[in-house]
Amino acid sequence: MASLFKKLAQQQQGSAIVFVSISMLVLLSMTGLVMDVGTVYVEKTHMQKAANAAALSGAQELMNSEAAVKTVVNQIIADHQEEDSLVDTTIEDDNKVGVDISKAVPLTFAGLFGQNTADVDVHAAAEVMVMGRATGVAPLGIDDSVQLEYNVTYKLKVDQTEVEVGNFGVLALGGTGAKTYEDNLRFGYDNEIKINDKIDTQTGNISGKTRSAVQERIDNCPNLSGDIHVRDCSRIILIPVYTPYNYESGQLKSVKVTGFAYFYITEPMSAHDTAITGKFIRRAGGGAGDSDAGDKGAYAIRLTE
Repeated sequence: MASLFKKLAQQQQGSAIVFVSISMLVLLSMTGLVMDVGTVYVEKTHMQKAANAAALSGAQELMNSEAAVKTVVNQIIADHQEEDSLVDTTIEDDNKVGVDISKAVPLTFAGLFGQNTADVDVHAAAEVMVMGRATGVAPLGIDDSVQLEYNVTYKLKVDQTEVEVGNFGVLALGGTGAKTYEDNLRFGYDNEIKINDKIDTQTGNISGKTRSAVQERIDNCPNLSGDIHVRDCSRIILIPVYTPYNYESGQLKSVKVTGFAYFYITEPMSAHDTAITGKFIRRAGGGAGDSDAGDKGAYAIRLTE
């Protein structure tokens, strides 16, 4: 009887060894699989971020040229160290940029079974929409009845002469007063402005404040070449487009925002100037799109894929 128990104990010990061995193999396999899946996930996440950034940055150049779009996309992809992974950059309908990236990601555990890499493909697309809301706007405005001609010289009046015509006007963003106006013209208004907002107009003599703010913007972006596509150039200001909302005693007291426009300041103001000289341009920038906004050349960008 003793020999029988001893034999059974030996058999159980042998089974336990086999069970432990199988369990260890399964555990190691699962660990290896998790490592490979994690590696692929991390790489795909990084590739997607690169593609998203490239598509968004490329879309900013849609108002420039196809060559500019591809140059920016290539630069962003290179900045993310994915230049060897870029497959294609596409432009659709002049308002959408697509970026495709593909890479063979090395695997560790799967390599033991002959699967050394995993093909990872990502796609991103960004499009431009008519801007319907934005921050950083300048306290100037243009009547939406004006049919803008891009890259043609305009003068935005900043005193009360000829303002009653309704084409141009000075807006009181965040309150009235010359100091508030000057800060908003120099830095852009902090809060968001969106279509259908009602904004009071600004009165009083603010030509001097305008001259100093305009000069500072020009000094911060000399841009002697006059290239309107220079990014982050302080000569470029975003202004609301409006429809007159409230007249009192023959003066325009408030306006309703219907869209946005970009204005490029071309020259300083002289000591006696009462207008900012520049030209309206088509440009894709920040903000958010809105299909109800009027198209005056200011566009927002969003990821669509």
